[in-house]
Amino acid sequence: MSPDYATYKPIFAACPLPFAYVDLDLLTVNMRQILQRAAGRRIRIASKSIRCVAIIEKILAANPAFAGIMCFTAPEAVWLSRQGFDDLLLGYPCWRPEHLRAMCAEIARGKTLVAMVDSLEQIRHVGAIAAASGVVLPVCLDIDMSLQLPGLHFGVMRSPLRAAAAVLPLADAIAAHQHLRLDGIMGYEAQIAGLGDRMPGQAAKNLLVRVLQQRSRVAVARRRSAVVAALRERGMRLRFINGGGTGSIESTIGEPDISEVTVGSGFFSPTLFDHYRAFRHQPAAGFAIEIVRRPAPDIYTCLGGGYVASGSAGPEKLPQPYLPRGATLLPLEGAGEVQTPIRYPGPERLALGDPIFMRHSKAGELCERFNSLLAVFDGAIVDELPTYRGQGQAFL
Repeated sequence: MSPDYATYKPIFAACPLPFAYVDLDLLTVNMRQILQRAAGRRIRIASKSIRCVAIIEKILAANPAFAGIMCFTAPEAVWLSRQGFDDLLLGYPCWRPEHLRAMCAEIARGKTLVAMVDSLEQIRHVGAIAAASGVVLPVCLDIDMSLQLPGLHFGVMRSPLRAAAAVLPLADAIAAHQHLRLDGIMGYEAQIAGLGDRMPGQAAKNLLVRVLQQRSRVAVARRRSAVVAALRERGMRLRFINGGGTGSIESTIGEPDISEVTVGSGFFSPTLFDHYRAFRHQPAAGFAIEIVRRPAPDIYTCLGGGYVASGSAGPEKLPQPYLPRGATLLPLEGAGEVQTPIRYPGPERLALGDPIFMRHSKAGELCERFNSLLAVFDGAIVDELPTYRGQGQAFL
């Protein structure tokens, strides 16, 4: 299904390098696979992994199961609301009063923007701003889904809420506030959703990850079920119960209480998502850099390319050569801000000025480097789609 170098090179022959692209044919395949994996459950789009309004619109229009957006900042949610989107859930807490006031202004216009909270301090803060704005602000409680073992925290450091007993006082405080409404709960099992279990050359680690992930699935389901049951016993009705991510769709929808799963990276499918046993999506987005010199017979040095992904530092966070197949980074140089040497001993005849196609390690940060995505459909460029950056937006 994936194209080869000889297919892509002529498509982009007239395009100045570097550029980023999205293959709409492969994006469509990924959307279908995600719908199949979700088995009819509602799918909320993680905008952090897309960062392109036109692509978000395309996904939402593809199927009614794609509904709602999880945003990464309040300014982004407000901006998307003003672009015509609705049902915008913040994935992270917001403290800045001016940002919260802007959210409240959108709510006053009839839009649905949902703040994320995980402490009484946050609840009091957002409640005061909602009261001053004269609106009822919907809020979501973020429940920690990491696995706690002796000497090991398997997961990410997010919310301090790890049990129903910790959640109930916050839910009661929200219910008692005239200008707040508990709209839903969210739990992100990052240690399943964002951690591959088939990393090359890491057999022992892969086995350990699988064991810990299986323990996590049991613990996550039990914790989320207990929280939901406790809230229902209080008579609290939730509009949504959100969980999951690209890597955990199957286990998340296996929980009967889940009403929606969040998916972002699966649409573009960057390299970190090549290493799961349970699924394989298509490489729908990438970028190309230009060969500008040849210091050795099988070394092609390209201009730029050092688009390193966030998170703990390691070689898996580097962009990787994609086409021509068989191209690799040099381990002592990696991908550089100004130049990236590529080793390629294969059959393609490469010359100065030719492109090397690359794939980013993580999905959303690709669009922070480029003003647009060249949209390819049926073997031709059919559009140029502005990214957030191309529309003058930089939210973090």
